[in-house]
Amino acid sequence: MTEVPDPEVVELATKIFDLARRGQTEALVAYVDAGVPANLTNDRGDSLVMLAAYHGHSDAVRALLARGAEADRVNDRGQTPLAGAAFKGETEVIKALLEGGADPSAGTPSAVDTARMFGRTELLELFGEH
Repeated sequence: MTEVPDPEVVELATKIFDLARRGQTEALVAYVDAGVPANLTNDRGDSLVMLAAYHGHSDAVRALLARGAEADRVNDRGQTPLAGAAFKGETEVIKALLEGGADPSAGTPSAVDTARMFGRTELLELFGEH
């Protein structure tokens, strides 16, 4: 028997994922500081860090990493936040993730593979520095 999620919990989680997507760092970390897991994931395995990274919010990424979120947490498709940021060309997010311990070779495709695929040599150089 499958348990039906509480609609209020689903609504709250949706709100928190939207905060990450929009880069509303202060409100997002208030929830995490109040007990929401820093590694909370949605139904596709996208973590708060993944959503913030993909949408270009380096401050939110840094704040989540400082609160224990995993820099290399893969989603259900094997993608990492760093590969998502590389795909989008989000240099400040990439720097935040690398500072937080992200591995450019993690995931499928990895951030290195993604940078190569799109000819982003400046990102390959950045990955080489770490």
